[in-house]
Amino acid sequence: MNCLEENSHIGKLVFSKTGRDKNKFFIIVGTLNEEYVYLSDGKLRLVEKPKKKKVKHLGFTNVVADEIKNMLLSNNKVSNSLIREFLQSHDMNKEV
Repeated sequence: MNCLEENSHIGKLVFSKTGRDKNKFFIIVGTLNEEYVYLSDGKLRLVEKPKKKKVKHLGFTNVVADEIKNMLLSNNKVSNSLIREFLQSHDMNKEV
């Protein structure tokens, strides 16, 4: 996976398909490699301490948090409240 492909995941709205956090929604705030990404929900998983999760355990939506993505890619600090607001503003039942 090249750098452009890795960055294409950043800012995406995803949900967990397995584990304790099954069916919970997150935003991808970083990529480790082809297998792992870093997730944040702004509550339990803060931007400062994101959850590391395998890509194969995630369900991808077509929704991208553009403002958050742009902030992350330009190395600006993203607040946890911004992530919480984005997640709350989307009706999660329609996204899956």
